Amino acid sequence: MNEQLKREKFFGACPHDCPDTCSMVYEVVDGRLAEVRGNKDHPMTRGGLCVKVKDFAEHHANPDRLMYPLRRSGPKGSNQFEQITWDEAISEIGERWREIIATYGSQAIMPYSYLGNMGLVQGINSGDPFFNRLGSTVNEKTFCASGSSTAWLLTVGPTGGVDPESFVHSKYIVIWACNSISTNLHHWPFVLEAQKRGAKVVVIDSFKSRTAKAGDWHICPKPGTDSALAMGVINSIIAQGLVDQDYVDKYTHGYPELKERAAEFTPEYVEGITGVKAADIETFAREFATAQPSVIRIGVALERSAGGGQAIRAVCCLPALVGSWRHVGGGLLQMPLWDFPVDWAKAARPDWIKPGTRVVNNLRLGAALTGEMKLDPPIKSLFVFCTNPVSQAPETNKIVQGLQREDLFTVVAEHFLTDTAKYADIVLPAAMAGEAEDMMWSWGHFYFTYNQKAIDPPGECRPTSDMWRLLAKEMGFDDPVFKMTDSELCAEYINWADPKMGGVDMEHFKTHGYYKIEVGSADTRTPHAEGKFPTPSGKVEFLLHDAKNFVAGPFRAMYDGEQSGEPVDPLPGFVPARERPETNPERAKLYSLNIISPKSHAFLNSCYANEPHKVKVQGDQYVMISPSDATRRMIREGDPVRVYNDRGDFEGVARVTDDVPDGVVVATLGYWRSLNRSDGSVNSISSDAWCGLGRAPTFSDNLVEVQRVN
Repeated sequence: MNEQLKREKFFGACPHDCPDTCSMVYEVVDGRLAEVRGNKDHPMTRGGLCVKVKDFAEHHANPDRLMYPLRRSGPKGSNQFEQITWDEAISEIGERWREIIATYGSQAIMPYSYLGNMGLVQGINSGDPFFNRLGSTVNEKTFCASGSSTAWLLTVGPTGGVDPESFVHSKYIVIWACNSISTNLHHWPFVLEAQKRGAKVVVIDSFKSRTAKAGDWHICPKPGTDSALAMGVINSIIAQGLVDQDYVDKYTHGYPELKERAAEFTPEYVEGITGVKAADIETFAREFATAQPSVIRIGVALERSAGGGQAIRAVCCLPALVGSWRHVGGGLLQMPLWDFPVDWAKAARPDWIKPGTRVVNNLRLGAALTGEMKLDPPIKSLFVFCTNPVSQAPETNKIVQGLQREDLFTVVAEHFLTDTAKYADIVLPAAMAGEAEDMMWSWGHFYFTYNQKAIDPPGECRPTSDMWRLLAKEMGFDDPVFKMTDSELCAEYINWADPKMGGVDMEHFKTHGYYKIEVGSADTRTPHAEGKFPTPSGKVEFLLHDAKNFVAGPFRAMYDGEQSGEPVDPLPGFVPARERPETNPERAKLYSLNIISPKSHAFLNSCYANEPHKVKVQGDQYVMISPSDATRRMIREGDPVRVYNDRGDFEGVARVTDDVPDGVVVATLGYWRSLNRSDGSVNSISSDAWCGLGRAPTFSDNLVEVQRVN
């Protein structure tokens, strides 16, 4: 008689760059990952998984996975590699690095990572201790949320804000520049519950996203004009006598100056900038002020133009002006990250960074590699992990040019032979989430989520943490952190003594899989009903004094040096987009359409964009264009089109639709160049210019032209 195979269960945590950080359950049969499902016990994610990871077990078993270390055997970019051993790979990396250090110094080596994995042990910051010990260039990681973080920290301080679970108590919900249904799915049921109870859901976005269509009211400003819209709302709240003067007097700083700054932003003036009707601005201001509790969920897309940082500062003023913070479910949600008791100094080891060590920003990789940045010493070696810059970074043609340098020694740790990995000299096969232990913080809720190792990695894949141990040994580093196990590192990076941990320890995570930090019940939480903002004044700071621009510590290995430090406007205000027909008419003569590049529904950035069944769900690269713009260009539904400017181009299929306004095209992010219609993707046309705060990207501040491809 055949015995039924035993099914073992392990706790999982989605590692992806998503605010939901879903709690999962791995089921293992005979050493094989048989099923991955959502953890029904988790109060936030409630057992559901999005379309991206609902077949996570099959993703682990993808036959295209990298299984062995590879060495380049042909021209860079040719996809010609030979299999080598780990010993050979680590030895060659060490030998090349020692040569580079002897000739150019250790800053000629640069790590490059982002949120392909969010984990404390395997993810974005996992390499910080090793590279800081090595003395490499510091990698500043500002793909998303850096500009909003700088604006948030300057205005309200490092607070977690409104609990996303508290939204069920809200009466007026504003989702500003966030496509929740595609990118924050597990928050949406809380919004729907509030809507069922009578709340109004307002979505502010520059096109009709899935979320905009599901809301009660879609407000559609022109791209890059959100700061003017927010200032117009401030003006209208004041003009209509809707300010909660008691709250403002007690818990804000600089109201008279803000009132003066906002005076010029009349609804009529703002309509001319944003395209939003003056009457709608007045209605929104009145409803937001009076339908308490009102709450705003800020999306990272709000920062993605020249004025994005100022827009977020202005939005951060709104709940304080009308006293929304007094109420459960009232106020503002950006990233709860700031309440998490992570010991970032232990996780990053900034104490190993020598004063004067230079910083190179992720968004300027092309300029750094091609010599445009004029670095001394030049970048001679690049180690890429947890990201795919040839898809995700701006000005990707410039990045490809840099990666083709014969004198650049590139190492890429990856799951697949991505558009970036094919330019590597050494490729290291990385373990996936179910194959390595980790601990996840969240930028969308207040739960730490534990990820157990469920199965052994296939072939010769290794956890990212193993790579740092091997490289540390090769480079002669015997510091204790490089000898710690993954379990020890999970525990090491949490401040267990912080009251927010409630006295739990690692055993709690091994038993339950997650823990909600002690921030109060979602049914009673009012973190700033009586002010108590973690700012220098203890108040919402409408007005700043001698503030300087900066990138928050977790985005740059907690390094305080080499900040940009330019003065910050004392008050929020309107900063025009760099590339709009109104602000750059000469460029608009060549490229007349603004492009927006939101996240794809079926991909997680570029993850899954190489899997045919995910592409089938998402569809081939498409370009949404309005009927009138399409007619002027003789473009019909389904036509192949080329989108271009002087930075690059890509091809897609036209979707002629009223979901985008005239003058705007939309093409979602994540498609691989090598699998697209042409050797290009949406970031081929993106500028590497920064937003005004936090060195954030300006992915929504680009002009392009579109033509039909014959």
